[in-house]
Amino acid sequence: MITKLKYGKIAIVVFITILIWVFADLALDKKLPISNAVISVVKSNPKLWVSFDDASSVSIEEMVLKGPLRKINEMRKKLEEEEGLKIDFDAAKEKMNEPGTYPLPLLPFLQKAAEINDLGLKVEKCKPETVSVKVVGLVSRRLDVKCVDEDQNPIGEATVKPGQVEMLVPENWGAEKRIAEVLLTPREIEHARVSAIEKLPYIRLTASQIREAPKPVEITMPLEPDRLGECTITIATLNVSLSPISPILQGKYTVEVTNLHELGPIYIKATPEAERAYKLQPFPRMTLYILDGDENTTEKLKREVVYNFPEKFLRKGEIELNQKPAVAQFILTPVSSAETPKSTED
Repeated sequence: MITKLKYGKIAIVVFITILIWVFADLALDKKLPISNAVISVVKSNPKLWVSFDDASSVSIEEMVLKGPLRKINEMRKKLEEEEGLKIDFDAAKEKMNEPGTYPLPLLPFLQKAAEINDLGLKVEKCKPETVSVKVVGLVSRRLDVKCVDEDQNPIGEATVKPGQVEMLVPENWGAEKRIAEVLLTPREIEHARVSAIEKLPYIRLTASQIREAPKPVEITMPLEPDRLGECTITIATLNVSLSPISPILQGKYTVEVTNLHELGPIYIKATPEAERAYKLQPFPRMTLYILDGDENTTEKLKREVVYNFPEKFLRKGEIELNQKPAVAQFILTPVSSAETPKSTED
């Protein structure tokens, strides 16, 4: 009985000791070094352009957080999910809402950042210690709108309505900078030739920063001059293709095209290179497809031929048919048993 009691007391003491160590461990602050934190400018005042030396964000080279293990683990999870720590900077909240250049001590700023404070963590140290905040006043100006392509080349033939937009720009911008751009992709350029498109003009504050206009403009493009010349292919060669899924047609029927003389010439529109490629290709210029089930019809059949334009030029829109597709008339005639080749498996 005494032995059992001693074991029970020992078990209770061990359990309590473990609890004490666990709570003591949880009570101790842990440290978490972070190397992928970024401070980004929040655009709270539209009449100000706020930047970190003309950049919209600044990286914190090194930061060490301190706090309870549970909170540290929550931050680790947050860093994994969001691929780093993102902290907002609002110049108005930092009393930097007038044009000028301001030093921003990072440690006190980070100590009160909601992204850290809400988790109950403290910033022990950070690097750099200070960053520079640049605040530029913006004024309203009427800007001419011009369209550019993806290589920043002007698209002079584009028509923009309205041709000017009202935008906020840096006060020190001269007349030569008072231009708002609209970037058009090749797809948008082609679309604008058919119907008007709407896009937001923008000004380029720096190479990596833009600011968009509040309203879009309407852009149209003139129809592109036809690049394709009219051509005539006098020799209209034809290939007959049997259905690969119908063994009954293979070697058991002959195909007679009764209006072969009506299938040519072929009238096309093409660039000189595409026309030359079509004329010189080694396979026939047209194909007549015989389909599964055609053998069940005793009457004369009719079907449009398929034009074997070179795929490379067809995909680029450099060759097309300049007539209605020709219709081949054909008859399927059964091959007599005497003409049918014997199987080698007999």
